[in-house]
Amino acid sequence: MWRDTVDAHRLAVRKAVVDAAGSLVREAGPGAVTMSNLADRAGIGRATIYKYFPDAASVLLAWHSDQLHRHLDRLVEVRNQASDPGQALRLVLASYAGLSSAQPVGELAAALHRGSHAAEAVDELRTFLSDVMLAAVSSGAVRADVPTDELVRYCVHALGAAGDVASPDVLDRLVQLVLTALRPSPREAQTPDLHSRAAGD
Repeated sequence: MWRDTVDAHRLAVRKAVVDAAGSLVREAGPGAVTMSNLADRAGIGRATIYKYFPDAASVLLAWHSDQLHRHLDRLVEVRNQASDPGQALRLVLASYAGLSSAQPVGELAAALHRGSHAAEAVDELRTFLSDVMLAAVSSGAVRADVPTDELVRYCVHALGAAGDVASPDVLDRLVQLVLTALRPSPREAQTPDLHSRAAGD
């Protein structure tokens, strides 16, 4: 019982600090995440925060890791709401673009994305998108003349650029441009199905 209480307390403190970091990032950017600001926002003494995190950068990494996993959970939720594979892909890509546009930008944000936690999250994202993309290809909603992994890379890079898009209209046009590029062409029936070839390899 005592151990459960201690563990629950530790989780509550960590969550309060990480949530405070998220609040500061949304209001003033990653640069606002300092140990003093975290203590003020979370209502927790700096000495206590140092027991859990060695510095503000480690708090930012923890917040960023939590964000990436929450984003993936959101994409899974969106996919599960779709009625068919084509709609699932459209909803997932639109949601991914929206999440990308809400991410902080700048040198510090770039440093966060270079962390090992970000690389792991990107691998999970690409695996998830590959499943969604392959289902859409199999249903005929997406072109089959380009390997799935290449289509996924294209979407991740193209929609990842939404980080510096402020206008919802511009964001929507970017998503529509990507979806247009994914559509099967009238002549596709005469081209090799590279997805089947890749699966056979």
